[in-house]
Amino acid sequence: MLRRIKLTLAYDGTNFSGWQVQTKPPGVRTIQGTVEEKLKLITKEEIKVTASGRTDAGVHALGQVIHFDTSSRIPVDKFPYALKSVLPPDIVPLEAEEVDNSFHARYSARRKTYRYTIDTGKMPHVFWRNFAYHYPYPLNLTAMQEAAQYLLGRHDFRSFCASGSSVKNFTRTIIDCNFREEESLLHIEITGDGFLYNMVRIICGTLLEIGQGKIKPEDMQKIIEARDRNKAGPTVPAHGLCLLKVGY
Repeated sequence: MLRRIKLTLAYDGTNFSGWQVQTKPPGVRTIQGTVEEKLKLITKEEIKVTASGRTDAGVHALGQVIHFDTSSRIPVDKFPYALKSVLPPDIVPLEAEEVDNSFHARYSARRKTYRYTIDTGKMPHVFWRNFAYHYPYPLNLTAMQEAAQYLLGRHDFRSFCASGSSVKNFTRTIIDCNFREEESLLHIEITGDGFLYNMVRIICGTLLEIGQGKIKPEDMQKIIEARDRNKAGPTVPAHGLCLLKVGY
């Protein structure tokens, strides 16, 4: 009898080519491919896992949620420990639970929270070099916070979607956007019901332009209304981004 397992993962995306399995070129290291390989090792089954969403190369996670079906008799509370014993140290299984077959890691998700971390120090913080974007320029945090208020609510976020996306509906709801300072680090946490391709990274790039005084805070509304990617700021690097949690 098949059981559906919901599993929460944390991973350091530095040395992975993103979440999704890739066949070309051969031997590309991905998080999905690694997890499926190790699940096969402990269950002796060909298992396909589904994630709440695909993360790009270099993006990290502290609360990625996946699901998979298995006939293995491994107790659900032992799955994280069994997986941990065979996974590389840059992927850590946190917790597992057995769920109803109607649960879907992607389609059942109601909200996601991403964190983007900026290192504003004159020199990069050596321990954060893989997890924070070094941006050693003065920032007007008040202006950035003012601009972030325009993001809240339900909008067409086409201006913050990278080219190459196949989606037809660009409307998403941003529930919260807050800022937290930690010594030289600035964390921007954004919660929404879903995100477009590179949306968080483009929002953060735009907020940095506002913090630098290159764009006025009130222009954020104009950028949203323009529905034009060329009106928003740059896409900041992937390594500063982390999927914090997924809500169901």
